[in-house]
Amino acid sequence: MEEKFDLEALFDAVIVKPQEEEESTYGSIIVPDLGKDRNEHGKIVAVGPGRHVAGVGYVETEVKIGDVVVLPTMGFTKLEHKGNEYYIGQEQQILARISQSTPEIGRLDSTTVEDVLEQTRVTNLEKQEIEKH
Repeated sequence: MEEKFDLEALFDAVIVKPQEEEESTYGSIIVPDLGKDRNEHGKIVAVGPGRHVAGVGYVETEVKIGDVVVLPTMGFTKLEHKGNEYYIGQEQQILARISQSTPEIGRLDSTTVEDVLEQTRVTNLEKQEIEKH
């Protein structure tokens, strides 16, 4: 059971707990991340209620607690709280929300080269159609 989260996001801010990245391996060789700029992804743990927009009125936030999102490489503020690391930023800075139907939520690197090739294979019938044009 999770303990109560004691940070409150204000206005249109979101608080995101980053998800651990797995190290890449090739056979028994571990390939370290050599400081490549990668977009962080994590789970939203707190969401502000929204903000007022002149001429429009009150605009509620779209993301919800529990959503898994992709963050920009720069723009969110890193915060250490009670031994945990979080990112805080405005909702509009979030790059993407990862669909809940994804088999391994938050694992962007779970697709293999074979999976991509299988999805992009062209059938003989499709080849004939392409050759006609």
